[in-house]
Amino acid sequence: MIIKLKRNLITSIILVILTACSAAPVATRESAPSAPVAQATTAPASASPTSQAVINKNTPAAVAQPASQAFNPGDASQTVGLILNTSKAFQGYTLFAPKHNTTTYLIDNNGQVVHSWTASKYEPGQSVYLLENGHLLRSCMTKGRLSTGGGEGGRIEEYDWEGNMVWQLDYSTDQYMQHHDIHPLPNGNIIMLVVEKKTYDEAINAGFDPSKLSGEVRQRGMILPDSVVEIKPTYPSGGQVVWEWHVWDHLVQDIDRSKENYANVAAHPELIQANDEGRNLPVFWNHMNSIDYNPAFDQILLSVRGNSEAWVIDHSTTTAEAANHSGGKHGKGGDLLYRWGNPATYDAGTRNSQAFYQQHDAEWIAPGLPGAGDIMVFNNGLGRNYSTIDEITPPVDANGNYTLTAGQPFGPTGFAWSYKANPPTSMFSEAISGAQRLPNGNTLIDDGVHGTFIEVTSAGEVVWKYIDPVVNQGPLARNAAIPSDPARQGEFLNAVFRVYRYAPDYPGLAGRSLAPQGMLEK
Repeated sequence: MIIKLKRNLITSIILVILTACSAAPVATRESAPSAPVAQATTAPASASPTSQAVINKNTPAAVAQPASQAFNPGDASQTVGLILNTSKAFQGYTLFAPKHNTTTYLIDNNGQVVHSWTASKYEPGQSVYLLENGHLLRSCMTKGRLSTGGGEGGRIEEYDWEGNMVWQLDYSTDQYMQHHDIHPLPNGNIIMLVVEKKTYDEAINAGFDPSKLSGEVRQRGMILPDSVVEIKPTYPSGGQVVWEWHVWDHLVQDIDRSKENYANVAAHPELIQANDEGRNLPVFWNHMNSIDYNPAFDQILLSVRGNSEAWVIDHSTTTAEAANHSGGKHGKGGDLLYRWGNPATYDAGTRNSQAFYQQHDAEWIAPGLPGAGDIMVFNNGLGRNYSTIDEITPPVDANGNYTLTAGQPFGPTGFAWSYKANPPTSMFSEAISGAQRLPNGNTLIDDGVHGTFIEVTSAGEVVWKYIDPVVNQGPLARNAAIPSDPARQGEFLNAVFRVYRYAPDYPGLAGRSLAPQGMLEK
């Protein structure tokens, strides 16, 4: 018996060492956005997928070291559940909603379920949040009449801690549909991403070039531009639209002088080009996938996958002002206050200037956290076949005004911090996914299509890892093969849109029972 116990202990130690000493990922940080360094030696004109920002030109990029006090609860055959947990991980509770299941889970750092919500009849559509009152705010995929081909929603539900539905809103018709993401505001309202139907003729009348519209647009006879809608909930069901903003109100094009929105695209970075260079526009044109809110500035941040950009708009406007080019705190109405990621979309750069590659989850880093005020994204990396987590420092003053030099793209010229796996292609999530800055400076990453959550330090050390064991039929066995998604090549049925870690002192957890209830994996 003693010999067997020693053998098991030695085996566990070997597994920990192998896990910690595998190819080290790289995380890099620069002291100023204006000094990007390619491979720490060559300064490019703008950020590129191979650029690495560093503390200064004489400081090498930080390389992950073996984790301290690592704990691997499984064996070499384990495929799901808790893979790694170390003392360097931020202690808290991780919320996630498996993309192909109707249950939402809250787990501790040991991979133990501490709470779950099971009452919804819908798969997520796509984001979920734990509110400060302990309620779960959950968007739902209703599979309605208006399809975007990905990220569909159409319904929002709110559940109390005990699992009782306290509010519901259906927002899907054959003319519009909530999709991808929602975000609760401090006043209790909810902002959400909404696509709206425009016919093929409306697109042509708005200055779209027929030769740049995809065959899908002509076949379906429509295009689905994005909008933002703010809802004031009416409990227990429904709500009132109290504010809205539409892409369609801020178009610019340079092919048809007869249209009112004809102008020099390069002279109007605040507007959205109807005829994006270098691609045929699909039905789901903008393909927004995240929405965030900055209460200090009263601004909204949008991740625009179709443009490979993040946009900032003014929320201080009225709806009427949001449809125009003046008004609001910054006097620009609903025009873009800031944009970053792909300056070619407003004729301020080339494709070589591109830094975002169909990214997801653009979020401001919250006050009080390392990097506060910066914008961080999960940079999916389509076209280069690897994903990164990238953080930028916007050129913004204390009043929320963004600086821009005429004829130049918006700054910065490089990343403030990046995480890239080693080898880079070992983390490639072509869709969904996200990242969250934690209070200890670590970053929680959701490799969405693989349902894999990792926590990394600022130096790139992986200090926690968990693989979602829940698929459409429920939890898998701990060593089961994860089934691929038959509807989406390269994705798996344990996929997760996004995850959030909540600190033990988060108000929504106060007074709640968080006793471990066991692992999800069988």
